[in-house]
Amino acid sequence: MNDMNIPKQSKLLLGKILLAEDDDDMRRFLGKALQTAGFDVASFDNGLSAYNRLREEPFELLLTDIVMPEMDGIELARRATELDPDIKVMFITGFAAVALNPDNNAPKQAKILSKPFHLKDLVNEVQRILTV
Repeated sequence: MNDMNIPKQSKLLLGKILLAEDDDDMRRFLGKALQTAGFDVASFDNGLSAYNRLREEPFELLLTDIVMPEMDGIELARRATELDPDIKVMFITGFAAVALNPDNNAPKQAKILSKPFHLKDLVNEVQRILTV
């Protein structure tokens, strides 16, 4: 992953991220990039599994796709912020218009990163969100 200009951090973990992405390759790719950058990442292939994990332990950031089986990312984000009002939310999606729709009940403070994106942009945005 370092060949993609992702800065490798020391062993000190930068934050706990809950990643929900139904595309297997994308989930592995994102998870590996974030781990290489120094984040502690728990990855799930659907919103319901991610939500169940969130009920068991706290995370600093929910990084979720929007269109997923069992529970979509918007519902996952809504429930996540009910459980933990301090959790930060970022949508990674090819459907930014859905995330921006004011009628979708998505957390208003959620950030959106539209696919496709560069991994370094994702890592930089995650670092920025977690330092705010």
